[in-house]
Amino acid sequence: MNNPISSYLGLQADALPLREQRMKLIASNLANVDTPGYRAQDLDFNAALAAAGSARQAPAPTREGHLAGGALEGLLPFQFARQATQPSLDGNTVDPDAERAAYGRAALEYRASLSFLESKVRTMLTAITGQ
Repeated sequence: MNNPISSYLGLQADALPLREQRMKLIASNLANVDTPGYRAQDLDFNAALAAAGSARQAPAPTREGHLAGGALEGLLPFQFARQATQPSLDGNTVDPDAERAAYGRAALEYRASLSFLESKVRTMLTAITGQ
């Protein structure tokens, strides 16, 4: 549903919950590094972001029964099992070094999105208070 505040916050408002979900997936991978048969999971961030942007610009529902679920409810189609770079005898596909690097990058991207949103909100508060 298109509203003025989500339009003002734009892409970063859609990206922040997706970045959070990706960090949770990577953390889960790290937690299961020693679990036999565990397959490392990841999120197709670009496809999920495009879908979130489309959902944000969709027209308002005509009846209450037409309301969609929560923002993160539809992430399952964008989640995939990451291929192993180094095969493991027990079937585990988690590479701890690669996961730590991916988590560091995801945390940096999350903080960047958060900083951008913070600056947009500060600008809005400045406009409201007139300072």
